[in-house]
Amino acid sequence: MSLEQLILLALIQGVTEFLPVSSSGHLSLVHELTGWADQGILLDVAVHAGTLGAVLLYFRRDVWAMTVGGLKLLQGQMTDDGRMALYIVGATLPVIFVGYFLLTSGFVDVLRAATIVAWANLFFAGVLWFTDRVGLTIQRMDQMTWSSAMIIGGAQVLALIPGASRAGVTISAARLLGFEREDAARFSMLLSIPTILGGAVASGFKVYQEGNVDLGLDMGLAALLSFAVALAAIHLFLKMMAHMTLTPFVIYRVVLGVGLLVWLNW
Repeated sequence: MSLEQLILLALIQGVTEFLPVSSSGHLSLVHELTGWADQGILLDVAVHAGTLGAVLLYFRRDVWAMTVGGLKLLQGQMTDDGRMALYIVGATLPVIFVGYFLLTSGFVDVLRAATIVAWANLFFAGVLWFTDRVGLTIQRMDQMTWSSAMIIGGAQVLALIPGASRAGVTISAARLLGFEREDAARFSMLLSIPTILGGAVASGFKVYQEGNVDLGLDMGLAALLSFAVALAAIHLFLKMMAHMTLTPFVIYRVVLGVGLLVWLNW
């Protein structure tokens, strides 16, 4: 794989992973629009691993607090941080089970078609607009409950459709439940940690089994580049959510979806 392709994939992943615009949808379009060979699911997960490092670093205090809270749970002590850790783990289980089925069945490759990405962008742009418009801003992240966490986690399963956007569907669910935009985005980012970690471990094991050293080196470089870009994207998106609605992302997704359909039918 060329250096130009690695850089482009890393930039796309770093910018789009935590925005409600679908990083997987953008990545799956690279080979369609450039004529390059499909980078494959393994390199996709590599650039996701880079963004995992970024979110771990950015939310290091939250992650440490939840880790300590989780250890206290083992000692029979329930704290707010321990409860949040349970919410994150519980909300991740649905996407792990469904994602494992799609990966092992090979059906995940079928979903990477450009037509699916286009229609998913249009449909979930409407969902994002509706939930942001009707959702109240009356709840903060410290008011999270089991039912709210599981609803958001259930919505995350839809992100397995390229073009749906993991950040988009989880933020949409949180907004519909009344969470403020910034808190919805924060919970979405924290929820990404175990999801991305699981995918990265699975892909790393597959590379080890196949003994593909070249692919492993490519994955490492892509992960490093996406890490740097994602740090800036996380910071800027949270700042934006404190002062604006999600409408600009809705408009972008509609333009992207319509543009793809026009291109596909040209």
